Amino acid sequence: MPSPFPGMDPYLEHPKHWPAFQHHLLAGLYQILLPGLVDRYRARVGTRTYTAEVVLFTSVTPEEHAEEYIEVRNRADGRLVTLVEVVSPANKTTPSGRAAYLEKRAEAVAQRAGVVQVDLVLQGKPTLSYSRDALGEFDYSVSVTRPAAPDRYEIYTATLPKRLPKFKVPLAPDDRDALVDLQAAVARAYDLGGFAAAVDYKAPPHPDVPLSDAHAGWVDQTLRQLKLR
Repeated sequence: MPSPFPGMDPYLEHPKHWPAFQHHLLAGLYQILLPGLVDRYRARVGTRTYTAEVVLFTSVTPEEHAEEYIEVRNRADGRLVTLVEVVSPANKTTPSGRAAYLEKRAEAVAQRAGVVQVDLVLQGKPTLSYSRDALGEFDYSVSVTRPAAPDRYEIYTATLPKRLPKFKVPLAPDDRDALVDLQAAVARAYDLGGFAAAVDYKAPPHPDVPLSDAHAGWVDQTLRQLKLR
């Protein structure tokens, strides 16, 4: 059974669902990206780990995080060509999560690699600073930077009620970009993770997910039309 929502599913930001969703989403992005890579490249999934402090009532609890990312490397010399990241809630809500994420990004930029950031998280503060004036209203985004202009962003956006975009993954300047369908990757992750059975759609999304009144009403209407609430 597919997700009841046409784009991103805000219920997947729930702490008990997100780690599995992020894992399956990275796997889906990897599987979609791989056929678009010519023989000069190889792709691998790496993992970073860190500890974030989570405040629970009157206590602070250390929480271990493991986050995967995709590296596209030159097959001949192993040089990093492109880093593909999926932002986690911890990257946007905890100091250590943000630091771990930005450190990996800085390493890629220092190696003159392209960087792709997939941000499907509503909570927390954006990890990147760029002008949003000309982008209109959006909830989710993919940002792409290229080695020749690491401070210039190509932005692909979507709102909660809309389908997620396709985006381009930069490779070497003399190769065509690889095209990735983000919605297809999310749909694959939702299916592989068995979220249709795991998510309780009768309840509201997790309270940490900041839905506007308009979005909360749209979520409720969508689920009622599908008789899931």
